[in-house]
Amino acid sequence: MRMEIEKVQAAIEAILFTMGDSVELSRIAEAVGHDEETIRKLIHHMMDRYEEEDRGIRIIELENAFQLCTKKEMYEYLIRVAKQPKRYVLTDVLLETLSIIAYKQPVTKIEIEKIRGVKSDHAVNKLVEYGLVEETGRLDAPGRPLLFGTTEEFLRRFSVHSLDDLPVVDQAQIEHFKEEAEDEAQLKLDI
Repeated sequence: MRMEIEKVQAAIEAILFTMGDSVELSRIAEAVGHDEETIRKLIHHMMDRYEEEDRGIRIIELENAFQLCTKKEMYEYLIRVAKQPKRYVLTDVLLETLSIIAYKQPVTKIEIEKIRGVKSDHAVNKLVEYGLVEETGRLDAPGRPLLFGTTEEFLRRFSVHSLDDLPVVDQAQIEHFKEEAEDEAQLKLDI
């Protein structure tokens, strides 16, 4: 039985390494011939073991899928080999737009613009380019506008396992933000 578990874990590791992206739990379970709950337990055991052994890799869980990744602490070594990896900067505008999409998804550009009060084409396009946002379909309405939502890359970058793990915004804070926005709008009108 011990050998069986080690072979299954080796197969899981090979699947995750080869696929590169996240792999759904159901696909892993089907590939190794075990039920999902057993495979989930084995993967979580592997995750713990990777941490205990202080390895350079780790397994992360993303909405009922798993992915093999490099630990953040190892990035400096990768940079030395790969030179300067392409890094993008998330400006306040991009972060604001990304937040709206994360909390309201699926959402159209028009809905984003209504919340932000300004055009958001550039911000949405940049977020799509960075792989943090993707088209998720079309709204069943006149003109059939595109709907946008976050990607697995968004979950990875912000170390969130699922959208359910996003912080809950306090209602009092929302009211405070509304008051600030109204005050700012009034100041612009007075000028």
